[in-house]
Amino acid sequence: MFAGILVAVYVALAHPLYLSNSFYLAGLIFLQLLIAALWNYRERFLPLLLVAFLWAGTLLPWRTIWTEGRWYVLAVGALAGFAIYMRDRRHSFSTFHLVAAFCVLAALVSAIVSSYGSIALLKALSLLLLFLYGASGARVAVAGREAKFAAGLLLGCEVLIYLTTFCYFVLRLDLFDNPNSLGAVMGVAATPIMLWGTMVAERTTLRQRRTFALILALVLVLGSFSRAGIAAAAVSCVLMCAGLRRYRLLVQGFGVAMLVAILIISIHPLRLGTIDGDSDSGSLEDIFVYKGHRDAGLLGSRKSAWDRTSDVIRDHPWFGSGFGTSVTRAEVSDQGWVFESAGSASREHGNSYLAITEWVGLLGAGPFLLLILILIGKVYRVLVWMRRTGNAFSTAVPLAIVVAAGLVHAVFEDWLFAVGYYLCVFFWSLAFALVDVVPAEAPALIRSSAPSTSNQWADRTQAVLSR
Repeated sequence: MFAGILVAVYVALAHPLYLSNSFYLAGLIFLQLLIAALWNYRERFLPLLLVAFLWAGTLLPWRTIWTEGRWYVLAVGALAGFAIYMRDRRHSFSTFHLVAAFCVLAALVSAIVSSYGSIALLKALSLLLLFLYGASGARVAVAGREAKFAAGLLLGCEVLIYLTTFCYFVLRLDLFDNPNSLGAVMGVAATPIMLWGTMVAERTTLRQRRTFALILALVLVLGSFSRAGIAAAAVSCVLMCAGLRRYRLLVQGFGVAMLVAILIISIHPLRLGTIDGDSDSGSLEDIFVYKGHRDAGLLGSRKSAWDRTSDVIRDHPWFGSGFGTSVTRAEVSDQGWVFESAGSASREHGNSYLAITEWVGLLGAGPFLLLILILIGKVYRVLVWMRRTGNAFSTAVPLAIVVAAGLVHAVFEDWLFAVGYYLCVFFWSLAFALVDVVPAEAPALIRSSAPSTSNQWADRTQAVLSR
């Protein structure tokens, strides 16, 4: 912070005209924030990174500044995080990190043989920076301070829910620009994390506050009419309640969700999302599942996009079209803030797993598939531990649930490896952290059938999470 003050004083004395220019003034503020985050890297940099990418993808003022600035934040965070992590003599890398390195290598190879080599190479570089940050900076932010990190994650999601509700209901501002993004944020991040927050809250007032935020998140995700977001929220909540044997809470949550859905289609105070067809008629199934097109089937709106992607895979089976690019239309501008990873509207109803196969080909898709399978294994281990211990006081629980929700949501949208999209940065930061948290807390307990064995470490986080 002191360095930022010195920079501001120098600019004010040496170049006073810069302070009268909004662009230079915003750049100076951005530089100060970056220096302040680096000054306390472990606690401040991950929040700054997430805010930078999230701000760039919203309709808030100055988003154009963050659209460019987020890449500088990611680059600085990756390099600084790697340097800080390597200074620790206890640093280590696992199979997951090795596979992530092969994913970057596959992306680089596909970029070299791509017709749009320069664009694909830049996108492969962005994947390198993201995975480098995840393998170092994100782990630094969590290691040794798991309870504080989880508490900050809860608070950040709660603030985001209140801000989003205020923008949509009061300001009538589509904060996330499109209903798919609204459903993605609320379904993958906000809803599962707030549900976990209600479970670990011991004080009545805190539980009531988080329950209120959870209901608001349900209103937003259901009001988006995004089937992908709704499915992600539903799967994550079912996994958490089933893992903790909280079946009564699961039934209560289902009832509340049904009431919220009925309220939305009956009163509809704001048009939070748009659907094809008449939103004021039909059953809940017609509106939320088929979106007014029952004849087309459950996945009718995505079939054409998946068919086009499959055609590209057949035409370029081995090395793909180039990481982050499409042979049908070259991406000439960054569109990371919507579900259009290749600049084409057909990607709005894509599939992350088909998309990565299109980009890097069948040969390059192997490391990405293995990376996903390792994450699924980590989630499974946490769920087994939850079921045997019945204890929710672990940082691994919200991380695993968010990863599970993200993997489900990625079946319907192609953001999982689109680094420019804020949910991608959020997902992989938590995924790399999960790889460390699970070995530290779960494996020994998975082999044990005594729930009481979890008390040796759960008490360390319970006090922080219940405040």
